[in-house]
Amino acid sequence: MTPGRIPLHVQKWAAWAPGLEDEPAWTGWCAQPRALGANGRPEAAFLPPLLRRRCSALTRIMLTVAFGCCDEQQRSQVGSVFGSRHGNINESIELLERLALGQPLSPTRFSHSVHNAQAGLFSIAAGNRRASSSIAAEADTFGCAFLEALGFLERAPTSPVLLVVADVPLSEAFAGLVDEPVASYGLGLLLASDGPGRRLAFGLEAGGEVPAGTGWPDAIEFLRWLESPEPRLALGGTRRRFVWARD
Repeated sequence: MTPGRIPLHVQKWAAWAPGLEDEPAWTGWCAQPRALGANGRPEAAFLPPLLRRRCSALTRIMLTVAFGCCDEQQRSQVGSVFGSRHGNINESIELLERLALGQPLSPTRFSHSVHNAQAGLFSIAAGNRRASSSIAAEADTFGCAFLEALGFLERAPTSPVLLVVADVPLSEAFAGLVDEPVASYGLGLLLASDGPGRRLAFGLEAGGEVPAGTGWPDAIEFLRWLESPEPRLALGGTRRRFVWARD
């Protein structure tokens, strides 16, 4: 392991995007990556019907990969980090537009418009009362959420932590202001300080010239790298680089 790098294990992963809903499909995608679809949402049949009807597309994606990443016992015991660059901002935009038109607002949509809505709904659905963080860090959301998850492991080294990162396309009202791949996707990672799983090392480096974009989000680029033989991955831009290496 390179000095200054933090060791960790990826015990399990789960991912979702339109048309990519199981591990064999993602394994094929990692071998021949391409742009992800923008439209669609998972069925999330594991959720009770009343809760499922209340979930936004983003919530369904996040809970699908969260449940796919943990067994029943783990789901109720893990600390969790939920990362999303935009969260439920599309619901907030819709509420503001209805308000401007003098139309009635939906109390359910209002209650789910906060950035930690997915963390709260995961807590309800999984019966989980452990600590949780919700992260938004612009283009660095995946790297910062990963770093937050490592903070959980530092505080409780014997307890795995669930990291979930997802987004859906931004509303047309603001989409032109953001340079990012347009995709609906989610990635869940079960991380641990020790035990089974792929052993990696994580660290930070000074930023530099921004590399060319891949055409898919950072979280999915991490999954592609994880399933490849490449020894090292660096994500980030001019301010900092998040670096992973096989240990």
